[in-house]
Amino acid sequence: MTSTPGDAQPFLSQQQERLRERLPFSDTQDVDDAARGLIARLAPATVAAEDGRIVWDSDTYAFLGGDAPDTVNPSLWRQSQLVAQQGLFEVVEGIYQVRGLDLSNITFVEGATGVIVIDPLISTETAAAALALYREHRGERPVTGVIYTHSHVDHFGGVKGVTTQEDVDAGRVPVIAPEGFTEHAVAENVYAGTAMGRRAAYMYGAALARGPRGQVGAGLGQTTSTGTVTLIPPTLNVTTTGQRETVDGVDMVFQMAPDTEAPAEMLIHFPSFRALCAAEDATHTLHNLLTLRGAVVRDPHAWSHTLTETIDLFGEVTDVTFASHHWPTWGQDRVVQFLEIQRDLYGYLHDQSLRLINKGWTGAEIAEHLQLPPALENSWSTHGYYGSVSHNLKAIYQRYMGWFDGNPAHLWQHPPVEAGKRYVEFMGGADTVVDKARESFRAGDLRWAAEVLGHVVFAQPDHPSARELLADTFEQLGYGAENGTWRNFYLSGATELREGQFGTPTVTASPDIVAHLTPTMLFDAIAIQIDGPKAWDEKLTIDVHLTDVDTRYRLRLRNGVLSYTAATQKTAADLTLTTTVAALSTLAVTGLTPESLDGAGVRIEGDTSVLQRLTAVLDPGDQDFPIVTP
Repeated sequence: MTSTPGDAQPFLSQQQERLRERLPFSDTQDVDDAARGLIARLAPATVAAEDGRIVWDSDTYAFLGGDAPDTVNPSLWRQSQLVAQQGLFEVVEGIYQVRGLDLSNITFVEGATGVIVIDPLISTETAAAALALYREHRGERPVTGVIYTHSHVDHFGGVKGVTTQEDVDAGRVPVIAPEGFTEHAVAENVYAGTAMGRRAAYMYGAALARGPRGQVGAGLGQTTSTGTVTLIPPTLNVTTTGQRETVDGVDMVFQMAPDTEAPAEMLIHFPSFRALCAAEDATHTLHNLLTLRGAVVRDPHAWSHTLTETIDLFGEVTDVTFASHHWPTWGQDRVVQFLEIQRDLYGYLHDQSLRLINKGWTGAEIAEHLQLPPALENSWSTHGYYGSVSHNLKAIYQRYMGWFDGNPAHLWQHPPVEAGKRYVEFMGGADTVVDKARESFRAGDLRWAAEVLGHVVFAQPDHPSARELLADTFEQLGYGAENGTWRNFYLSGATELREGQFGTPTVTASPDIVAHLTPTMLFDAIAIQIDGPKAWDEKLTIDVHLTDVDTRYRLRLRNGVLSYTAATQKTAADLTLTTTVAALSTLAVTGLTPESLDGAGVRIEGDTSVLQRLTAVLDPGDQDFPIVTP
């Protein structure tokens, strides 16, 4: 089944018109701030890899002009117009940002002899293009430092586009990051990286067609670049709030912000510039407490308290705050007001959720009924362009209460396919359900239509009318969504139903990231690929001797579980691998065959058939698994 995107239904056009009348579009402060300080744009705004493949194209968003069409929520249209602005901007004299060349911003802080780079985007190609644009207008300044504000890939992946491992190893370029950065950066992109990457393809819509009936942005940034992801580990860890460092004559004061937007995160104050880098803890949107791509639920309580501390530490000595996404806020009073609104946003969601949880409300009930107070709702920066009140409130419930809502009817439910078959049978068969769902669709009850049609598609995946109507339903839900990632998920779901599976363009578990797995992380990465039932009867032991750190690990496969220990063993292993930490990490890319081990310089002693037996029970993830179909 294939079909072209449709028009907005009449009920949706009426919804969009009501939003145009209700929302404060006369407030143009963000419009002014997003354009302030523009020095130059990249023209054409495309970035290519060495093989000629386009990894970023801002020009595909040229359609974002004028008033919003009925196929886009007018609030999201406004946000996308602001976020899509690309180019080199002056924050204050000496601090510059390139915005709109990736999901995130890259910041350049000029020092005595060169420039410090903050958060070098996702891909080396986009980071290099941003540095070239900066140098074209500010001179050929060498990079004299790199700072990662936190452990998400859009803030470090392009690092080798702005510096080299050789310059870092030689001490010419320090790399500064919050404590725990490398562990979290690598673990997030490797352990559940395949599933997160697949869902991120839906969340950011990087493979969707751009346009008023397609992808218009992701709220936080337009989308993800699809170039080369790299990693250079930090050479200097920030461990405490108030820690001061000077790089290339630039003084910096750090504030630790763990377990806020990322498990390892920090904010940076530049006293001589009276400027605050808020990392990703204060942006022009309600952020995610649980990103739709999947992650550990974030702590809104800690997030709110961190911003209180930010105000206390830096509020009186800051004239501008800028972040790793969106545009800066200028003026000491406006900076404090902005930080207070963001603080109260996360604090309100947290506290009111717990109030209602303790009254017996479930996550879905809280999400359906809780509203923000007018003072917060009337601020554009609290709108749910990336996170949403709805899914954040459910995340808070999940953080404190888990998946079970206490109702025993929900304790042992059928999985989607089996549930779908039973629902469809109870409701009179697939054709009857589709006919009734079509009535709901015409009446504008899209949420119900999506729910019941989802049962039909999982019960009978090839039912053409169910697939077509569900795709149309997802499409209208996407057209109405204020949240960019909701829109992308809905339109991606429609695409899967109409055209079949489509690919995952950004792969964050790159060889460069995998190469920085610690030995135990590598063992864990292998363990989570073990096909348990296939390995139930397999028994083997492998010793891994790392000569450069004088450590020996015993790996043991029993009962479908690969465990490991560094304790001294009394018995010999079936196989012993002797190597170094660096060579061991390459095996995550090259594999565990005798040939790949030999190529990595690993000495093999013992029963080599153990390697074949181990690899025979490995079951790697699927980067393109279906999401809205079985």
